[in-house]
Amino acid sequence: MTNVITDSKFNFKGQIKSYKGKVRDVYTLDNGLLIMVASDRISAFDHILPKGIPFKGQVLNQIATMFLNATEDIVPNWLIGTPDPSVSIGYACEPIRVEMVIRGYMSGHAAREYKSGKRVLCGVPLPEGMKENDKFPNPIITPATKAEEGHDEDISREEIINQGIVAEEIYIKLEEYTRALFQRGTEIAADKGLILVDTKYEFGMKDGEIVLIDEIHTPDSSRYFYADGYEHRQEKGEVQKQLSKEFVREWLIEKGFQGLEGQRMPNMPNSFVDVVTNRYIELYEVITGKKFKKHDTLNITDRIQENVDNYIKSL
Repeated sequence: MTNVITDSKFNFKGQIKSYKGKVRDVYTLDNGLLIMVASDRISAFDHILPKGIPFKGQVLNQIATMFLNATEDIVPNWLIGTPDPSVSIGYACEPIRVEMVIRGYMSGHAAREYKSGKRVLCGVPLPEGMKENDKFPNPIITPATKAEEGHDEDISREEIINQGIVAEEIYIKLEEYTRALFQRGTEIAADKGLILVDTKYEFGMKDGEIVLIDEIHTPDSSRYFYADGYEHRQEKGEVQKQLSKEFVREWLIEKGFQGLEGQRMPNMPNSFVDVVTNRYIELYEVITGKKFKKHDTLNITDRIQENVDNYIKSL
């Protein structure tokens, strides 16, 4: 039987508070460390779907760990260690309340806005005559405010600075880091036959220094296309073969749900849950080049508690 983590209630040594995000449960310790449990919850349109996805948390955590380690020469990050396949431990940082979204292609939210007639996104002019999934001449940064609850909102560079959300010199550095991280992610993806279409990064401050936090380049925060056949599919106007969470959003849209008022979340059949699990595992195997190892989920909460307790003792 495959169990899932949809709601964790851990009590770790030194724990002073906990926070439940859309996907992650975060526990703060009195020594300035954070324990981040990657649950098997899945969200779309800023709503949590009714069923957990087996092994999703493990996939996210392991991909994020790989990419954090692969980019620490670009920007320091919060991660110290991963005592469990679904858990990361790192430094508690003061979050910067802006998501740095960067897009190399006209896809997802950008494509939907473009199709509605908009030609400026987050203050960035969009070229005329583009089709969905066309490549931008250069990657564009389309930031969003980081909401505690509900929808993140598109915002322009000028609004961020004018409203004092982030100081100008800090924001300029965030843009530099965002472009450098996206370039590294693009190179790693290309080596595996993938295109990194778009992604988002979250940053925080620690001891006066900008630090990369949360996850990066996972299917929850990023969109990937298969490079093989991309050009042909674009020329023919065909749907791109992709590895991302977008297919979940598309499934919800087909069922009449986009997170808008009055809309009801559709029921998720087990067959669709299996499809989502397999997609996440497929992306893991493609992007890492490794066979995915399903860790024992029979007593998943006991496993996590024991692994984290032992790790904390070793610090």
